[in-house]
Amino acid sequence: MRFLMMTTEDGSTPATPPSERLQAEMGAFIAEMSKAGVLLATGGLEPQGIHIASKDGKVTVTDGPYSEAKEAVVGFALIEVRTREEAIELSKRFWQIVGDGQGVIKQVFGPEDQPGQ
Repeated sequence: MRFLMMTTEDGSTPATPPSERLQAEMGAFIAEMSKAGVLLATGGLEPQGIHIASKDGKVTVTDGPYSEAKEAVVGFALIEVRTREEAIELSKRFWQIVGDGQGVIKQVFGPEDQPGQ
């Protein structure tokens, strides 16, 4: 099962550079997940982004930031684990390292996840 774990930011916490301790702990956590074959991809995302919408055959493109957005996804990890509970446990470990914050975990489906395949 693949899951996308996302960190979100609502603008209420000022951005500060990570401490050396945080960098070391996160580096070890990422190395552990990579070695175990659980971590497929990870990275940070620009909070503004580009919004693309399609309606009635017309595509519109708008650069961010968006005043109507309450929060933005600012980081992600794509993982592959056996169960939803494993995804939750890895997310808990992440937040124990990082500290305060919030995020979302969503299962990722692909062609191989379709019935009869």
